[in-house]
Amino acid sequence: MRTIILQEPGRFTYADQPADVVLQPGEALVKVGRIGICGTDLHAFRGRQPFFSYPRILGHELGVEVVETAGPAGGLKPGDRCSVEPYLNCGTCIACRRGKPNCCTELRVLGVHTDGGMREFLVVPAAKLHPSRVLSLEQLALVETLGIGAHAVARAAITPDDTVLVVGAGPIGLAVTQFAQLAGAPVAVLDQNAARLDFCGRQLGVRHLIGASEDPTPELTAMFGGDLPTVVLDATGNAASMRKALDYAAPGGRVVYVGLFQGDVSFPDPLFHRKELTLLASRNATPGDFTGIIRRMEAGQLDTTPWITHRVPFGEMVDAFPAWLDPASGVIKAMVEV
Repeated sequence: MRTIILQEPGRFTYADQPADVVLQPGEALVKVGRIGICGTDLHAFRGRQPFFSYPRILGHELGVEVVETAGPAGGLKPGDRCSVEPYLNCGTCIACRRGKPNCCTELRVLGVHTDGGMREFLVVPAAKLHPSRVLSLEQLALVETLGIGAHAVARAAITPDDTVLVVGAGPIGLAVTQFAQLAGAPVAVLDQNAARLDFCGRQLGVRHLIGASEDPTPELTAMFGGDLPTVVLDATGNAASMRKALDYAAPGGRVVYVGLFQGDVSFPDPLFHRKELTLLASRNATPGDFTGIIRRMEAGQLDTTPWITHRVPFGEMVDAFPAWLDPASGVIKAMVEV
């Protein structure tokens, strides 16, 4: 079985691993067809991913095809195309019992805490497979990224009466932007990368775009009728940006931290209290996010075609990967074809 292993920061190797498996009840053997490359993979390659150890098989944005199942498999059958929900939860802790498996106390994410899908075949719990008879493997590999955006927007409880600022126009910020638009709210996007902002305008139809500025507040208030946005979602994972997000929110507004920073984030308490802000974290996505996104994609409400800017065969990924770290490469989403 062809496998790509990240042995240490900056060094991938190819390997040929045994493919023989014995499935346990409730498990499925899947053939990996497409692997999306995300920020987590890039950070791991750089040696900057928190909660990470080497060597590791990356890959958690996956479009797969069912090969075999054992025991109860929720109606799955060989040949079904599926998106993989890569969050392996215990099912018994307080978070799982209260319907929040995305923040399970024992959570393991494929490709991060345990080996993922950068290989030809993978065994996963059948309950973590979300099938579609309509979507392609490439579309299904994008569901996880979209799920993070959908979950963040759900956490923010955005309505058409809100005004929204998304800080950061990387893949997660783009997903947040799309679901904020679907919620019916006017959306502005703030990013230092002009090419990313151009993508938001051309491909997502975002009218309010804010580039690098010492203080974007005047632009924000001009865009939203003299007021600051009622919802700010920060998808940067940058401590300074996360701190500034509170400045951009209107009094009584909501701030959602979508990106993860490995360290402390501090902010002035008088500002937080004066505005009576609500501060939320958003982690991963839920099973309902996956099924809801697949239904929206099947209905044509989400066009993911512009997202994939780079495609590469499995056998060429190791050579291609380092270039994707350079913003000049123009990568929005790279897709590996297995």
